[in-house]
Amino acid sequence: MTTHPFDDVTEARLRLRRSAKWARYPVDVLPAWVAEMDFPLAEPVKAVLREAIDHDDSGYAFPAELLAAFRRWAEDEWAWKVADEDLFVVPDVVTGIGALLGVLTAPGDGVVIEPPVYHPFSSTILEMGRRVVEAPLARTKEGAYTLDLEAVARAYASGAKVHLLCSPHNPTGIVHRRDALAGVAELAVRHGVTVLADEIHAPLTLPGATHVPFPIVSDDARRCSIVLTSASKTWNLAGYKAAVLVAGGDEGRAWLRRLPPETPYHAGHMGILAACAAFAGGHAWRAEMLAALERNRALLGELLRRHLPSVGWVPMQASYLAWLDCRALGLGDDPSRVFLEKGRVALSPGPMFGTGGAGFARLNIATTATLLEEAVRRMASVT
Repeated sequence: MTTHPFDDVTEARLRLRRSAKWARYPVDVLPAWVAEMDFPLAEPVKAVLREAIDHDDSGYAFPAELLAAFRRWAEDEWAWKVADEDLFVVPDVVTGIGALLGVLTAPGDGVVIEPPVYHPFSSTILEMGRRVVEAPLARTKEGAYTLDLEAVARAYASGAKVHLLCSPHNPTGIVHRRDALAGVAELAVRHGVTVLADEIHAPLTLPGATHVPFPIVSDDARRCSIVLTSASKTWNLAGYKAAVLVAGGDEGRAWLRRLPPETPYHAGHMGILAACAAFAGGHAWRAEMLAALERNRALLGELLRRHLPSVGWVPMQASYLAWLDCRALGLGDDPSRVFLEKGRVALSPGPMFGTGGAGFARLNIATTATLLEEAVRRMASVT
């Protein structure tokens, strides 16, 4: 096993944190559930936050700075040219989803999701009085997940107005192929569906896969889409609250103009500062972080083969969330409950991700090699 500088972080130091990952469970439980990293923050992010504190700079957010930082990042990373009028700041992606559903749909309208998928998708749709329309992911003969264009077509034909597309996908970790995304866009234009592409995990794409922002997939994709994204997942900034909506074209810009103009000022000032520092100066840290995730992805495969050979797993192509098929262990629909009660390790329950989640659990691998090994060892202890 290769070592990495991030491996120097100790469990004792991590337990000084007061965020949800480390505060929710008793001290005898090893947390490996919510999407928080155990890695240290990037130094450029720390520096800008320290400077703000030193200057007593804790007022309201000024969103314009984030627009410029994201524009430069998108062009450098994906050759994706966006203009300031394409962009709108929100506190976080889920808030952005709710705001967009409010202007794009009416109560009772159908919204498409592709389960198993990030659970706030369905809860937000239902809380707003909209209707969940499922187009479940398909699986290849080798077990890999993929978009099911026939299911998407049926969902669109049912009269759905919006598709919440998770790209890259959480929890399966797949990076959708460009041709599959182009197929979604063609269907969306044909049926008059707006695609809201949650691309928050895109900068976490690992070696062996290539993410393509939805609006640059095709002319159809540009016409029918709005992207939601943030620095929060990649640079571990969830608590600082700053995200962006990106219109693909004229229609998307028109929808953004209908959002309440005060919304950007509900983002966090520290979040704006941290995101700008990440996009502008966090490249070296991101490269180190991706190397750590690539190492941990390989390490998890070795650990499962050694300790839990009956657990199915398709290595993620993006992010640090492993989607584990635990059905062969005979632990019921929610194996995470057994891992927690008997193994004292906390994973995210598969059933909360919807159709296709029963018998699965999601494991966070953004940690040290030592803690990843301990998590798998505790899981294996219950079988």
